Amino acid sequence: METDSAGPPGDGVLPARPEPQGALSIAGWQAPQNVKRSFQNIARIHPTVRVSRGDGPIVKLPLAEEKLGKLEVAKSSFTDPALTVRGVIHATNTDAVLVIHNGRILWEKYYNTMTAQSDHLLMSVSKTLVGTLAGALIDAGLLDASRQVCSYVPSLARSGYAGASVRDLLDMRSGIQFSEEYLDPNAEVRLLEEAIGWAPERGSIGPIGMYDFLLTLKAKGPHGGAFEYRSCETDVLGWVCEASGSAPLQQLLSEYVWSKLGAQQDLLMGVDQYGTGMFDGGFNTTLRDLARFGHVYVNGGRALTGRQVVSPAWIEDSFRQSDELFQAFAQSPGENLMPGGRYHNQIWFPNPTTNAAVALGIHGQMIYMDPAVKLVAVKLSSWPLPQDASKLFPTLRAFEAVARHLGSSA
Repeated sequence: METDSAGPPGDGVLPARPEPQGALSIAGWQAPQNVKRSFQNIARIHPTVRVSRGDGPIVKLPLAEEKLGKLEVAKSSFTDPALTVRGVIHATNTDAVLVIHNGRILWEKYYNTMTAQSDHLLMSVSKTLVGTLAGALIDAGLLDASRQVCSYVPSLARSGYAGASVRDLLDMRSGIQFSEEYLDPNAEVRLLEEAIGWAPERGSIGPIGMYDFLLTLKAKGPHGGAFEYRSCETDVLGWVCEASGSAPLQQLLSEYVWSKLGAQQDLLMGVDQYGTGMFDGGFNTTLRDLARFGHVYVNGGRALTGRQVVSPAWIEDSFRQSDELFQAFAQSPGENLMPGGRYHNQIWFPNPTTNAAVALGIHGQMIYMDPAVKLVAVKLSSWPLPQDASKLFPTLRAFEAVARHLGSSA
């Protein structure tokens, strides 16, 4: 299904529920003083659609509580403070944290009005959801990673994506010009928000809607080169998934992924003016449902329901280490602060020693997935700044400490 032109909002679009005067707004929802509240109330700020959980039973997560908070976290330098897992959680604007091992809850904490039923904005953790759908469509024979994106969405031939492959999107290795400088109001990542109505328009009116914006992007170099983190890659990937699957992404994601997890709630997806998904960062869900999703990556592609979400081959490929991926990551023009890391299938792999998969979103959203010990750790946060290495890397080391503990216990 190719959707070249803008049209009226699609069926099922839920308009933003009005907030009282003086409350959250499109202009201020990302301000540092507001994110603690806005990330739990996206449906009151932006229009959304639901990704159905299906009609199957909710998968229970048995409790097997362990005292993980006292575990010591390895320091990365002599200047780092000595911290425990609990200390890291308390120091990093945490809204909720959950650790499951073999599908059993070891540790679960909520802060800042967050509850087990609260939807929380996932930011770019959303990208791993879209990447997983792409994997399921590849498994089903509907999508081919080696084909050019224009063979699925012909209108992209008018953009800088002409000649790019689906694989280039999955690994963020296209040659597109797109700045991810969140604090620069003129960066493409912020202009995209204006185009889809997630930020106020400034100056002259540009493209309206997600797809019209993507068609304006230009190439700055050849496709298939160095890794460069760009949110637009996931948005184009979502468009390609819709075309290859012949359905809106919310329908495909429900059918191939979310309905198989035994989730407790529908997934919520923020959309643009025409009902097109904000694929790169607009999904919202609960802490436990995010852990149910993460379990797929530590269990050979199989959900806690026993249903296969993606094939073992997709999981094996996702965790594959290769010189090509290491080199593409090392050549990235951005400073990722992850020496020896890689990015593949819309997932970060920050530490080649542990080879854990990490889904990351700005302002502190994370799923840490380590199949070696069947560990899934989820953290939802409200960092005042979009990016903060002083909060990100201690969190990674905290979850690595939990993994070491579980490995030694086993």
